[in-house]
Amino acid sequence: MATNHAFDVFLCWFLAVKLALYCSTTGALGAPQIPAMFVFGDSLVDDGNNNVRATVAQSNFYPYGIDSVQGPTGRFSNGKTIVDVLCDLLGLPYLPAQSIAGLNGTALLGGVNFASGNAGILDETGQHLGERVALSQQVMNFEGDWNQLRTLMGGGRAFSQYLARSIVVMVFGSNDYINNFLLPALYSSSYNYTPQDFANLLLNHYTRQILVTQRIAPLGCIPEQRSTGTAPPDRCVDQVNQMLGYFNEGLRSLVQQMNTNHPGAIFAYSNTYAALGDILNSPSRYGCFSIIDRGCCEIGRNQAQLYCVPLSVPCDDRNRYVFWDGLHTTQAVNSILAQRAFEGPPNDVYPINVQQMAQL
Repeated sequence: MATNHAFDVFLCWFLAVKLALYCSTTGALGAPQIPAMFVFGDSLVDDGNNNVRATVAQSNFYPYGIDSVQGPTGRFSNGKTIVDVLCDLLGLPYLPAQSIAGLNGTALLGGVNFASGNAGILDETGQHLGERVALSQQVMNFEGDWNQLRTLMGGGRAFSQYLARSIVVMVFGSNDYINNFLLPALYSSSYNYTPQDFANLLLNHYTRQILVTQRIAPLGCIPEQRSTGTAPPDRCVDQVNQMLGYFNEGLRSLVQQMNTNHPGAIFAYSNTYAALGDILNSPSRYGCFSIIDRGCCEIGRNQAQLYCVPLSVPCDDRNRYVFWDGLHTTQAVNSILAQRAFEGPPNDVYPINVQQMAQL
């Protein structure tokens, strides 16, 4: 992995007029700016890997995908994820899910999506909700594809150049809190670790696995956490957001350290915490957002209370909503965050943005 450009994002936001209107079903808007993108993560970027797993964390049913010409695909959104929008901006086709039967050979050349809904940095995260592919297994799956690509390209300089110009996107961290640390009745982590120690545990595991970091968005503001009743009406759960500070504060120095120690790669993180906070605090700045405290679709009273009720009728004006369900953001929001990740200043993406990475 030391020869790769590496980039990581977490939650998401949207700009979109041009993106939403001009994107084809394949996602390619022009000549690809990079050869490939490889995605690791959770439901924020899963594009169908959980369709074949026994889990509560599934989205291959209506109303998911209501605004996509493909319909429900296993994306936890009304339309595009942030990775889909990045594919549009980079001129890449939408990435195939790693779980697709027979995915091998030249089908791997443009990149692969390994993300799995409900996955975490820690292997045990989310186990109460069923099957998922944790970070460690996603990396193992990537190693298998890596070997196939090396054989396909004959190794040597061509393979090295291919890797050097590819981008890795990583989207992890939220489940380790909402489906682990914040569930003391099911997991012992909050008894065994202080919030600061738990953040260090996550960072250490994350760094050992793939040497990429990411910033976690303010989970205390998602509808699922607001519904717990632990905060006043119309307020985020501040204690959860404060807890995430330990994880987020360590990221900038970790990115600097990794860029120093691995000069053959470029590591960056998206400041999703600030981006989400900006939209929640000043939704009028973005034109149409007016509903920030609940999801667009009806939330099921399942174990997670995060996902849409199958075949339920969602809200009509989805561009007014920040959240699609109990956790995931709408296509409109995803597109804003992707645009900020693609061309934003260092306050949005540190030390360089995705467009700058693609030009190197």
